[in-house]
Amino acid sequence: MEQLLFGFVLAILISGLAYLARTLSRSGAAAALLLGTIVFGLGGLSWAILLLAFFISSSGLSRLAKTGKAALEERFAKGSRRDAGQVFANGGVAALAVLVYTLFEGFPPAHPAIFTFLPSAHIFSPSSLFFAFSASLAAANADTWATELGVLSRRPPVLILSGRRVERGASGGITLVGTLAALGGAALIAVLAAVLSGLNLNLAGVSLPFLAVTAAGFSGSLFDSFLGATRQAIYFCPTCQKETERHPTHTCGSPTTLKRGWSWLNNDWVNVSCTAFGAIILLFVEVLL
Repeated sequence: MEQLLFGFVLAILISGLAYLARTLSRSGAAAALLLGTIVFGLGGLSWAILLLAFFISSSGLSRLAKTGKAALEERFAKGSRRDAGQVFANGGVAALAVLVYTLFEGFPPAHPAIFTFLPSAHIFSPSSLFFAFSASLAAANADTWATELGVLSRRPPVLILSGRRVERGASGGITLVGTLAALGGAALIAVLAAVLSGLNLNLAGVSLPFLAVTAAGFSGSLFDSFLGATRQAIYFCPTCQKETERHPTHTCGSPTTLKRGWSWLNNDWVNVSCTAFGAIILLFVEVLL
């Protein structure tokens, strides 16, 4: 119970600082408090470090790239301050992994350093759930890094499936800069996950979990782009004559109408799919090996 209380206090501190720094809205801070309490209080230090690494690195990039993205804000569904929907979309799958971990392992949980990442491990084993948790955050981090840095590319993006050039900020558009950023974002979480699990990570012998988490996270970001290009709801503003993710009104105040995609599949649900895909790929790879 002490760990849970400590996790609650730490979550209050982090979400409060994020709200004051204007990286989270009021609803976003409340959602971060809930998710932080679950991860910090039930998962423990190693799980908390990974969540903080995602939050700090992604929030930092958002602030650094804010000026370059200002002209593209009208395309995106939401602004730079994350609300509750965005927080749950990026961290909900990770929190679910912690809850399942606690359900199977009891409370308080053991430190993941005692676990061994074995090809034959059950998908509900402590190591499997820890790395699934890591893969979901790696996917979220990869997607965020790709979005924040990809729009700064000098070359225009192309659609992930057709290769057709599209405007900057268009859903499903990718650039070389954004793709490399996605790989780097996934690798950052993967390195921390491997180190925190007590695995010896070096250039001579790269650990299997590092490769698996990096690949799963990167795959999640690609799946995000795939959904953005094919099924995500894209609207049209008749006043500005531009496509946008915003609905029911554009930044100009005009009502937007659905142009393509599934109306229920907004950016938040795409992000949920991204993180879930990363976790599922990690577990699928483990089952196969």
